Amino acid sequence: MYNQEKIKPYGEHSEKRKQVEEMFDHIAPTYDTLNHRLSWNIDKGWRKKAIRQLAPFHPQKILDIATGTGDFAILATSMLKPQQLLGVDISEGMMAIGKEKVKQKQLEDIVSFQKEDCLHMSFEDNTFDAIIAAFGIRNFQNLDLGLKEMCRVLKKGGHLSIVELTEPVSFPMHQLFRIYSNTFLPVYGRLLFKDRSAYNYLTATIEAFPEGEEMMKIFKKAGFNKVSFKRLTFGIRTMYFATK
Repeated sequence: MYNQEKIKPYGEHSEKRKQVEEMFDHIAPTYDTLNHRLSWNIDKGWRKKAIRQLAPFHPQKILDIATGTGDFAILATSMLKPQQLLGVDISEGMMAIGKEKVKQKQLEDIVSFQKEDCLHMSFEDNTFDAIIAAFGIRNFQNLDLGLKEMCRVLKKGGHLSIVELTEPVSFPMHQLFRIYSNTFLPVYGRLLFKDRSAYNYLTATIEAFPEGEEMMKIFKKAGFNKVSFKRLTFGIRTMYFATK
């Protein structure tokens, strides 16, 4: 078990999957605002970089893992022009917001949402041309199982593009990030969004999540090959790309 798998938003009273679902349902109405404010809107650029990795392959059937409020799904649809994009998540509250965004942009014929446990998805083997995920796999109750499921439903020769929150490794960004994430972020979450536990959890999972070369080994163990990664914005985000 990886360290982040042991971390839960609300203590030990229930399994992590249930707590993560409860947490995201709770913060769904304010999630987008917080996400953009805490990253100074740089998160939009990170998502674009992750999607551009897929552009040369023209995937037509895409799966967005831990889709949340659908921003990544909508952006991928705009940039890649697929025939179909399916966003999956365990939080109905987050996806409800995503559905409204898709409706407003008149993308219902292309983008759809479905509640799925990403450790046990209902899709057949070799279903999707590409899989994307932004800031979501860190919340998996079992990282190995989640990545194996992603590999299972991806077609042979298909591609995986992920961007994830990570902890900088070099001085002085490592020290500055620790100060920011352990003081400002939880207080900001409590004062403006009434859920300090959620943002304490966020910080803890970032610090515990495997990254870089270690994460490449985990992808390969799950069945992917040709795995690469690139650190973004001084290492506070990392982008991964892999092929089945």
